[in-house]
Amino acid sequence: MLLNKKRLKKELNLFDVYAISTGAMFSSGFFLLPGLASAQAGPSVVLAYLIGGIMVLPAMLSAAELSTAMPRAGGPYYFLDRSLGPMVGTVGGLGTWMALIFKSAFALVGMGAYLAIFYEIPIKPVAVAFTLFFTALNIFGVKKTSGLQGILVVTLVSILIFFVIAGLAEIFSLGFYDTVENQFKPFTPFGFEGLIGTVGLVFVSYAGLTQVASVSEEVQNPDRNIPLGMILSLITATVVYVVGVFIMVAVLNPDSLREDLTPVATAAGQFLDWMPFQAGIILIVIAAIAAFASTGNAGIMSAARYPFAMARDNLLWKDLSAIGRHSTPTIAILVTSSVMIFFILVLNVEDIAKLASAFMLLIFGLLNLAVIIMRESRIEEYDPGFKSPLYPWTQVAGILISIWLIAEMGVLSVLFTLGLIIACIAYFHYYASKKVKRSGAIFHVHARLGKMQYEELEWEMRGILREKGLRKEDPYERAVGRSIVIELQEAEQIEEITERVSERLADRVGLPTNTLVELFHDESSEGVLPVGNNTGLKHIRIDSGTDTEIVLVRVKEGIRIDNENVVNVADTEESDDDVLHALIYLVSSNKKSGQHLRILAHLAEMIDSVDFCSRWNDAKDEAELREILLRDERFINLTIYSKGNTSELIHKKVKDLVLPGESLITIIKRSGQIIFPHGNTVLREDDELSIIGEKDDIEELKKQYLKS
Repeated sequence: MLLNKKRLKKELNLFDVYAISTGAMFSSGFFLLPGLASAQAGPSVVLAYLIGGIMVLPAMLSAAELSTAMPRAGGPYYFLDRSLGPMVGTVGGLGTWMALIFKSAFALVGMGAYLAIFYEIPIKPVAVAFTLFFTALNIFGVKKTSGLQGILVVTLVSILIFFVIAGLAEIFSLGFYDTVENQFKPFTPFGFEGLIGTVGLVFVSYAGLTQVASVSEEVQNPDRNIPLGMILSLITATVVYVVGVFIMVAVLNPDSLREDLTPVATAAGQFLDWMPFQAGIILIVIAAIAAFASTGNAGIMSAARYPFAMARDNLLWKDLSAIGRHSTPTIAILVTSSVMIFFILVLNVEDIAKLASAFMLLIFGLLNLAVIIMRESRIEEYDPGFKSPLYPWTQVAGILISIWLIAEMGVLSVLFTLGLIIACIAYFHYYASKKVKRSGAIFHVHARLGKMQYEELEWEMRGILREKGLRKEDPYERAVGRSIVIELQEAEQIEEITERVSERLADRVGLPTNTLVELFHDESSEGVLPVGNNTGLKHIRIDSGTDTEIVLVRVKEGIRIDNENVVNVADTEESDDDVLHALIYLVSSNKKSGQHLRILAHLAEMIDSVDFCSRWNDAKDEAELREILLRDERFINLTIYSKGNTSELIHKKVKDLVLPGESLITIIKRSGQIIFPHGNTVLREDDELSIIGEKDDIEELKKQYLKS
């Protein structure tokens, strides 16, 4: 039975990201390609792999930035759709889906070919069998899929590290400088042109690096885990590629290497001959099988997210967006694997996978362009947790690299890419264009295109901010913990409430009351923003370095917004659904616009809880009102009594307290008065302390003071 859930579960951690990226890069690029590349470049093939690893950096950095700003299934499709519009998104989505299917099918066929070294088996049926196995695993849960991926990658990387260490030991035992002198001269026997041409050939070995972007919606803490996982993966791949190929060149005869389709196994046979029963070669075969399997498994996982995401946006058959009982896009996975099996049985997937490499390079270039578009659109809600350095030069370099490498791929690859683009555009024109009304952020870039802006994009990005939640450095808990609370027994006009709020805020933000009133009433502001649960938000940003400040207003009688969007005294005959009992005012600095939007989004998230309105109306005092907006695990109220564990706090200065971690006393309630503490504030009996901190810190405080 299929369930129509809106979002995929966030189950992937840092290691999962690393395993997906790493596993997607190691297959033919290491186990088959070095011999062919050596035939074009000679010993300089080592440098070609290093240059390839450096040249993939712009695409990786751009994909990481976009993934942290818009962690959505189908990554590159979603990024291109929201930046360059749905037509380019359709080309990127369908084209990348097909390219990944071809590459994954080729990897599974390659795995069957390596198994055939020891057993006489039919290669294509074995590839189909593995496709079915990985399909079942993908359906039964992303965590199971990523778990196998982790096992495959750990096996692969462990064996390759052993290969590298043993190979370097062999080279040093033979004499490092003598080996380099004999095996690496001349370094570029086919000239500089041979080296440059080989860079284009080996660059595709790194193409799997960005595949993890397509599952970014399922990654926990994407701001940290996606860029860090990709960086660690690229370091691993570059080191293994460069050092591994160096070893192959160093220990094998140059002429033999150029004709060898299994150079890793051949090299292992040279310096692992001390292991019994050809164990060295067996280890390499195991590593190769793990590499091809991890590429195939990651390919199915990543590829299935493209039709899922496109169907969610009405660009494909809607049922492809269904999520099964195991929280995976079941139908999209089944369709993806079915197409893959068809290609395995009918086509020469090796040749087509090579042709599809040019399309992947095109996507790399477009991802760099997407970053430029999103940044230049000035959409405030575009708030990546990781920003690509050296903008825009990194992206310009990435675009130029893609153009150059596509030209190096040859006429057939270019024609294949053009054919795929034309087919995707035709599909969009005759089918999908009638179902969507979106436009990309590109229409936000220039003022004269303003009429074509897709205003829903800002709301969509704001929804993403809400889902991503706060960052560690955002002062949400501190702002709520020290917020001003205003209790109104009778309804007032919104202008009167705003003046009250401004009077209380004036000293804190360093602006006159009338200036704050004008800012809150400015026609360019969003006014009162109803966010549900009988609550409205009003927010401004000011030109100063002020801390984030929050004012909570509870109106017992309630106020409402009429049809002209003017807030009036509530009419008791109106439905209670139209009445606002809570008004929240937020003030932040213009210097921290992203932080302002994240806090605003999180306030909306807290207000959206089912019992918010009843808890708000039933709260006994200011502390309870604040507590409603704080995450329970990050907040605690402590009252100091002369008996019990808290008695040790009496007569102590705040600066002398030893609180767990980074816990902070935000306010002290004493004899009905609110005190904002400083280091020399002395605690007294019956003081009520509001303390915020990390989850573990709050748990420690509860154990220390609330449990006997």
